[in-house]
Amino acid sequence: MLRAVDEDAGATAEPAMEPAMATLDDARQEKARRFARQRQALMLVNLGISAVVIAVLLFSGLSFWLRDALQFAAGWQPIPGWEPLRIALYFIVLGAVVAIIDAPLTWYSGYVLPHRYGLSTQRVGAWLLDGAKSLAISLPIEILAVLFVYLLLAVSPNAWWLWTGLAMLLFTVVLANLAPILLLPLFYKLTPLPDGDVKQRALALAAQAHTRVRGIYSMNMSAKTTAANAAVMGLGNTRRIVIGDTLLNHYTPDEIEVVVAHELGHQVHRDIPKLIIVQSVTMLGGLYLVNLALHAVVGAFPAYQGLSDPATMPLVAAVLGIFGLVVLPLTNGFSRVVERQADGYALESTGKVAAFISAMTRLANQNLAELSPSPLVEFFLYNHPSIGNRLAFARTYAEKRGKAR
Repeated sequence: MLRAVDEDAGATAEPAMEPAMATLDDARQEKARRFARQRQALMLVNLGISAVVIAVLLFSGLSFWLRDALQFAAGWQPIPGWEPLRIALYFIVLGAVVAIIDAPLTWYSGYVLPHRYGLSTQRVGAWLLDGAKSLAISLPIEILAVLFVYLLLAVSPNAWWLWTGLAMLLFTVVLANLAPILLLPLFYKLTPLPDGDVKQRALALAAQAHTRVRGIYSMNMSAKTTAANAAVMGLGNTRRIVIGDTLLNHYTPDEIEVVVAHELGHQVHRDIPKLIIVQSVTMLGGLYLVNLALHAVVGAFPAYQGLSDPATMPLVAAVLGIFGLVVLPLTNGFSRVVERQADGYALESTGKVAAFISAMTRLANQNLAELSPSPLVEFFLYNHPSIGNRLAFARTYAEKRGKAR
């Protein structure tokens, strides 16, 4: 086992002893299956609540009532048809109501359930603080995004969806570049990995992948979770390798090496730009359908005061929600292909099939990842191949390599 992280002295990277090859823990797999079923049930409940809330707003007249109740904020129109104050207030009130309705489910799925299964190490105060931080970051961004979209609806009612999609693409690229240095440190402590075997292996892998990184860091995941993970984060001059202390402390150097190699495989295959493009094209398709729905519905119902009427927000949410569910299997399928290619790169670049199999098995045990979910569940919900499929892929790779020799 790797020595524990000392947050004052920095993360250690040298093994105290080599763990044996991991074997699947049947008891943990049983827990993983129960955990997966409960999460899936909660997801369906959340979808049902969202559908009911949107339906009530659309068909009961509450959406128009809320808009009219905010008439006092409609006087300021810096651009004809664009009421930024009323739009912002409508969004905030609607978001607050939804948050209150979702609060019990959020508490149960985000705090109670992970603690019940031993995956969370956070106390209530720390969990609530993380939620407050997330809200403080996301709410201003969401308000500005909504104001921007409704400004475009007012000034460019036919092409607003295209400009919105391009703006989202730009924002996604900027966020991917800045997140490792601005956002991640707000939630985790990052410590430069000291010199040692693990760091040297990671640097060698980065050189082999022709990927320039701005450092290799340990992330104190153990402050929040018992799960393990690693990532290559950032773009260009913010790109860095980040390894969770839960990975450093419980995996062999060979196992850590194949996990890092997998993450670097995404850089070799240019997967981040590919995923950003797929996400942007998908969102553009959703926005175009929203555009068609807005023109059809607003034109047919006089209660709407134009495309930039804040009362159209539930309609926008409904179309985007339905579209998101329809394309989810497609985007997840593309993501699984990308992840499979990264697994292939990890095996090819390190040649350590046994370490890969052991690392995947250890992750299944530690992260409560279900080994073999239903094929339909994997098709619809998994953005990574299941652990069982990843293990089978590694064994097939080993067989082919053995025959090639």
